[in-house]
Amino acid sequence: MVALEIERKFLVANDGWKSAVTRTIRIRDGLIANNNGHKARVRIADSLATIALKSRRRGLTRSEFEYAIPVSHAEEILRVLCDGNIIDKVRHCVSFAGAIWSIDIYEGILSGVVIAEIELSRPDQELQLPEWIGKEVTEDPSYRKINMVAQRIADIRESHSTALG
Repeated sequence: MVALEIERKFLVANDGWKSAVTRTIRIRDGLIANNNGHKARVRIADSLATIALKSRRRGLTRSEFEYAIPVSHAEEILRVLCDGNIIDKVRHCVSFAGAIWSIDIYEGILSGVVIAEIELSRPDQELQLPEWIGKEVTEDPSYRKINMVAQRIADIRESHSTALG
């Protein structure tokens, strides 16, 4: 059986979500491989570790296979296999209209980025948007983690060369 991830992503317009947080999770994601949109990643979320294989997106949907692994293995994979492709974020789980939203606040190189995600049971699922939701970025490639990191690195390099120039 193929596991499907059906997800929509949005920018966050304001802090109205903060009063509805039900859980907070510290996450460390490491990209192991990226092949034409297919990817393998390792994640440590609080004290749980997983490895995931994901197909490229087709609209809102992609195949996803995720498996629990020992935290010690995940730490070693992050150290040895991720070549610095590691993202830290704090995920806030927010309940709204019977759905659980994930508000990801990125740290490190992506500091300042805040993305709201919601997983759906089917692509055409009706969704009530909270007032704190901004522009939808589900299909905007500039909001994929790998592209956001590449842009930040380019921005840093440009600002350093401008300062030196």
